[in-house]
Amino acid sequence: MREANDATAARRGFIALWLVVFAIKWVVAARLPLFVDEAFYWQESRHLAWAYSDLPGLSAWLASIGDAIAPGNVLALRLPFLLIGAAVPWLVAHMTIRELDVRSGWLAGSLTLLLPLAGTLGLLALPDAPLLLASVLCLDAGLRLLRRVDAFVAGELALGLVIGGLTHYRFVAVIAVGLFALLALREGRAALRSPWTWAAVAIGALAWLPLLLWNLQNADAGLRFQLVDRHPWQFSGEGFRLGRMQLLLATPLLLAAMTVAAWRGLRDAHAGVRDLALSGAMIVLGFLALGFFADRERASFHWPLPGYIALLPLVPAVLARWHRGWRIAAWSFAAFGLATVLAFYVVASVPALREQTASRNFHPTNFAGWDVLARKVDDTLATMPPGTQLLAGNFKIAAELGFARGDADIAVLDHPLNHKHGRAPQLALWGLAHDTRESLGKVPLLLVASSNDVDFRDLLAHYHRLCEQVGPLPPPRVLNIDHGRQRFLLFELGATRRDGPCTTPAMAFLDAPASSASVGDSFEVAGWAFKDGVGLRGVDVLVDGRVVARARYGEANAGVADFWRGSTDPNHPRVYFRSRVVDLSSGRHWLGLRLHGLDGSSEDWPAQLVVVR
Repeated sequence: MREANDATAARRGFIALWLVVFAIKWVVAARLPLFVDEAFYWQESRHLAWAYSDLPGLSAWLASIGDAIAPGNVLALRLPFLLIGAAVPWLVAHMTIRELDVRSGWLAGSLTLLLPLAGTLGLLALPDAPLLLASVLCLDAGLRLLRRVDAFVAGELALGLVIGGLTHYRFVAVIAVGLFALLALREGRAALRSPWTWAAVAIGALAWLPLLLWNLQNADAGLRFQLVDRHPWQFSGEGFRLGRMQLLLATPLLLAAMTVAAWRGLRDAHAGVRDLALSGAMIVLGFLALGFFADRERASFHWPLPGYIALLPLVPAVLARWHRGWRIAAWSFAAFGLATVLAFYVVASVPALREQTASRNFHPTNFAGWDVLARKVDDTLATMPPGTQLLAGNFKIAAELGFARGDADIAVLDHPLNHKHGRAPQLALWGLAHDTRESLGKVPLLLVASSNDVDFRDLLAHYHRLCEQVGPLPPPRVLNIDHGRQRFLLFELGATRRDGPCTTPAMAFLDAPASSASVGDSFEVAGWAFKDGVGLRGVDVLVDGRVVARARYGEANAGVADFWRGSTDPNHPRVYFRSRVVDLSSGRHWLGLRLHGLDGSSEDWPAQLVVVR
């Protein structure tokens, strides 16, 4: 009777938690601006194909279904992914109930909801949702194979393999681990002798055919990006930092419980338990090891998630042996981890909250300001000649503006970011990639560029590259989002390329005070600023967007020209400035600069935080 009551309580707890989490995700998904990758999958959904340069086609197909429900609506776009994410905890629960017991099943489902990356699954329209669904289906089918092989099990395995093969290259790891686990178990080897199993594998293999054909037709561009270009394949100690992030997102006590569960599970008499332990441990440890040699520039903290999900069914039995205080702590830490990740998305969805994080490393830059940019673009186009064409400085801007404007065919300049994220070949196939403005014809252009998408040390070279592509740059309309943490530059270009030397946006740096420095109510402001092609005539100091002082500009500083050797500002080396800010009230303030060019331009530089004591 007690066991039945415990199982009933676990079931009710799971359902209540599922409803709460799903409701929160629904509200956040409706308000959260599109992440840049989501916007690109939307763009792919407007050019439906079996495969693309970055991924197979399933994510774009799901995005197309959502977009068809309500075009231009972020919640509709995410809806298929939200539903997939909502289904995964139920699948984990029922898989665990069948293999272990009822109470453990509902507890495993609850742990899936609380595991931060699994609990937020589907909140964004990204491949992670169908990829985890495919992994769970294959895991469930693999456990069934250990009992018996029939048409139903083969169908489930085939479905999982097809979904995974149509979702991501990374699914290869799940296939490899699943095959190894079956080979390692006597019952698994018996299952591999069944023709039903190999029929499922054959169907799953067909799912990779579109990706294979795409790569054969495009000089292996997708394979080279996923397996060669994005990975250094050299050992780096940065793998420790990545590994800490991957493990931290499992939450410490839950991770400890999974470790114990894997250790015990590998020696368990139950074949299904050994399969779960082996599959989970291999995926987690494999991706941890890969982090020392693979891509460390893009987000990869989510890679081990299928491994964590495989271990969760074994965790309730481990927690049952812990002291009550430790059990409560494990559940509390997991809940806190989920709440923290959800809070990040809430902050990203509320401009006033997001702005407060502008001085922090966790500022959600890739979510910030796209709606403001779209309105600015519309307003600017309204003042330009009829027939003006929009030209995006990179794929991010094109995709985000495309979604906001309902236009999936915005022209894109060649940019290192397009290649870094494997999108350049796809843009070329769509006929949207342009090396120079001449390929667009003699039409007025509105070039929308960003100063955030290259390292600061490469920014001047990037501006000169823009001059090579479109000609000397006119004074930009500057749009600073969240005190310049996200910064866009809008250039109004005539129908033909201008003649003359390269004129770039202004550049600056504050030597004093340092960002987030604590200062008195009066303090010195010092730094350098220049503008290639024409030079600057003055620098204003801003506090909270208001001019509070005119800096003394023109002090000699040869070090600036030595560092920026390609600079053509005629004022070098007299590009240093100094000023003094007085009588500031105590508290947080945003210190910025307004740079006045000799060509009549006026550009606000990104602001930095100072705290007045």
